[in-house]
Amino acid sequence: MIQNKYLFVILAFLISSVVSFLLTPLVKTIAHKVGAIDVPADDRRMHKVPIPRMGGLAIFLGFFLSAVLFLDLSRPIIATLIGAIIILVLGIFDDIYRLKALPKLIVQIIAALIPALNGVQISFLSNINLFSDNAFINLGVFTVPITVFWIVGITNAVNLIDGLDGLACGVSSIACFSLFCIALILGDTQVELMTAALAGACIGFLPYNLNPAKIFMGDTGATFLGYVLAIISIQGLFKFYTIISFAVPVLILGLPIFDTSFAIIRRIASGRSPMSPDRGHLHHRLIDMGFNQKQTVAIIYSVSIVCGLAAILLTQSGTLKAAIIVVTALVVALLAARIFLGKDENDENAAIPSEQKNKQN
Repeated sequence: MIQNKYLFVILAFLISSVVSFLLTPLVKTIAHKVGAIDVPADDRRMHKVPIPRMGGLAIFLGFFLSAVLFLDLSRPIIATLIGAIIILVLGIFDDIYRLKALPKLIVQIIAALIPALNGVQISFLSNINLFSDNAFINLGVFTVPITVFWIVGITNAVNLIDGLDGLACGVSSIACFSLFCIALILGDTQVELMTAALAGACIGFLPYNLNPAKIFMGDTGATFLGYVLAIISIQGLFKFYTIISFAVPVLILGLPIFDTSFAIIRRIASGRSPMSPDRGHLHHRLIDMGFNQKQTVAIIYSVSIVCGLAAILLTQSGTLKAAIIVVTALVVALLAARIFLGKDENDENAAIPSEQKNKQN
């Protein structure tokens, strides 16, 4: 039985990666025909020539095929797939027509509600009150709102880091492998299969997306990856009832979470809308420090790997060790804030109308 489980995990990974790899050239052709092209119209975009986007369609198809073949199509899984299709269609329209922020947010909330009302829920959080006898907080009536907030937040966080060739796809792959390792530790077969399928789809697409990119995943891929990663983290980690249940997914998805959080704080502090793009994301600042695209992506990959390893270590540590790791991570985050929040005289000059996106995809 265990051997069959590992065989299915391997097959889920291989099938999704092969399908994604083989379909990407076709998706590239479709993107050209429908006009899903990213034209470098401002200095926030790192590419110099128009490049097709919407490559996330190949990632979705690889994942979807493996999911249908290997996952137990329970109510939460079906709800997740329905929501993912909604996010995918929204991303396709955005890649072609560049939709406004508010309609996209409304559709994302609807897509997040579908799994949240069908068993994919954050019901408990770790209690940070050290003087309380209760290790967890039962969210009660706040269960669905917080679940929706998490799903929508991660969906957009992954989308916002999609600013360099291979960045969001690679970071998502690393997050998948981290989630997979923890699922192995917890013995959660469904999460193992989901992460294997999603990682495979990302790996299959990555050769076309690494610098110099032949195609971008676009909103089609970035929001889809964020959506599925958010749900996997709920299914596999928030149900891990220990004192560090909240810290683990935050660490694994730490880079997009902190990058987005600091971006919102930075924009509000400068008197701008939190939705207005700027040239203040981590990858922009590393580029401005003199690193090239490949070096910047390698640095961010390394940070993601460290965060993933820390999360895995947390699941194997006692409470004291876990607390030490979390505190260390917080100190590192505060030091990183100096880069994220540091005043950059180019920020105000880089601000553009809020309907445009801070990403090349």
